[in-house]
Amino acid sequence: MIFGTTISSVALLLMYAVPGFLLMKTKLVQKEHIPSFAKFLLYVCQPCLTFYSFDKADFSPDLLVNLLVFFLIALVGQFGFLMLFFYIFRKKSVENENYRVYNIAAVLGNCGFFGIPVVERLFPERQDAAVYCLVFTLAFNLLCWTMVLYIITRDKKYIQAKRLVLNPSTISFVVAFVLFVLSIKLPSLLSEAVSLGGKISTPLCMTILGMRLATAKFKEVFGKGTQYLVILLKQVLMPAGVLLLVYFLPIDMFMKQLAFILFCCPVASNVLNFAELAGRGQKTAGSCVLLGTILSIVTMPLMMIILNFV
Repeated sequence: MIFGTTISSVALLLMYAVPGFLLMKTKLVQKEHIPSFAKFLLYVCQPCLTFYSFDKADFSPDLLVNLLVFFLIALVGQFGFLMLFFYIFRKKSVENENYRVYNIAAVLGNCGFFGIPVVERLFPERQDAAVYCLVFTLAFNLLCWTMVLYIITRDKKYIQAKRLVLNPSTISFVVAFVLFVLSIKLPSLLSEAVSLGGKISTPLCMTILGMRLATAKFKEVFGKGTQYLVILLKQVLMPAGVLLLVYFLPIDMFMKQLAFILFCCPVASNVLNFAELAGRGQKTAGSCVLLGTILSIVTMPLMMIILNFV
């Protein structure tokens, strides 16, 4: 059941990449247009997805405690593996900036745009499932604006508290979270508009990936053995390690399963975004994102089989 639902969910998400690929190949969209699509996704769709997800859930003290615990699991888990791979790649990272990209690509997953639709199909009875995903994404974003930029650049000047707080993801999360805690629901018309904006975020994200795939060279994406090792670390070994660690925690089984699923998500598009921001390893970052997303049609369903034994 879990295997079939996961493979159909991932296949559906990958289908959304086809229009973007075709638009680029037929030259209806140019390469220089991609950043505009990405900005619309970041500044419009992502905040809508945040409000939409919180608006669906009903606040309770127990849920608040669970969200805090889940945030700590996400933060500690991602930070721990970032530091582990930082140590593993430390020597090669000095000479080759691509290994700095491999460091973050082996940890950061597309837990929002990719993870939320998969989780909602696996747990249709849980109206709060997407909120857990957003809490995971918050931990992800905090690390992106601090440790991730430092790992890529080895320059502390990129660690800026202002960027950490004043970005669309954090601002929309804080506002939506306050409304959630106060049990304030959006007006019906606004709720419908936000819902539509949130629901197009995943198709748009995958469409952008399709566009990037159309502009990438085949050998750069599929011809480097090291990138397959990174995908193995990110989408197989790390989630298995996380499940082993959280399995013994005194928390709800749903939270254990959800943490495992989100750590199984393919390499995040933010790996490319932050590589571009830092001006380091952009081609390698793009290749890891594309390869990880394509291989997720195999890795995610296979990893979900493990949940049958949990």
